[in-house]
Amino acid sequence: MSDDARPPRTAVVIPAAGRGVRLGPGAPKALRALNGTPMLIHAVRAMAASRAVSLVVVVAPSDGAAEVKNLLDTHALPDRTDYLVVPGGDTRQESVHLGLQALPEGVTTVLVHDAARPLVPVDTVDAVIEAVRDGAVAVVPALPLADTVKEVEPAEKPGDPEQVVATPVRARLRAVQTPQGFDHDTLVNAHATIAPTGEGATDDAGMVERLGAPVVVVPGHEEAFKVTRPLDLVLAEAVLARRRANDGF
Repeated sequence: MSDDARPPRTAVVIPAAGRGVRLGPGAPKALRALNGTPMLIHAVRAMAASRAVSLVVVVAPSDGAAEVKNLLDTHALPDRTDYLVVPGGDTRQESVHLGLQALPEGVTTVLVHDAARPLVPVDTVDAVIEAVRDGAVAVVPALPLADTVKEVEPAEKPGDPEQVVATPVRARLRAVQTPQGFDHDTLVNAHATIAPTGEGATDDAGMVERLGAPVVVVPGHEEAFKVTRPLDLVLAEAVLARRRANDGF
């Protein structure tokens, strides 16, 4: 079999079936425009910027798969990367699972990336892939925390004061980003084994942790932030404006 005929070995699953209620009413969060282009397209381009990525699977809202496929077809994307759109489920974990099921044979490294992190630099993507290829079964990009963190006892009523119960050592804490990278079989096993509830159910690396498998951290990037609130859209537009000024695109 020629190299061109071999199935892709590194694939990305982008769960994009969420509604994004914290950004307010309107289109699903992944389809919100950022500099005139849907966030999802920015996220797909960010993944496809890595020469190691040969397939991107977008898990779309169950009633919006055709719309998402049309979006991918009408935006300029690298020719070397294949794209596939599949309908998603009711939860993020179910959507990732459906994306994994759509992968062809031969994929050994899988990245899972949030559509709401549209500006992750390619160096971060490559660092995650390289760590998996070097033998790690689960890899997360992460940043040290700038703020002190307090563990609290949640209040019984919203708005009531909450009692601080502990102050974790900040030097041991990291803020986790995506893409998270995995050995294919390890991630498939986690999705087949871990119940879709409790801690880790919304985080694929957390699911692997619950299997007892090791998860390692590589440096994240400040531009890989998650666009969740309206203020994040303002910040993302500013990052894109700086990139255009510096790089001419």
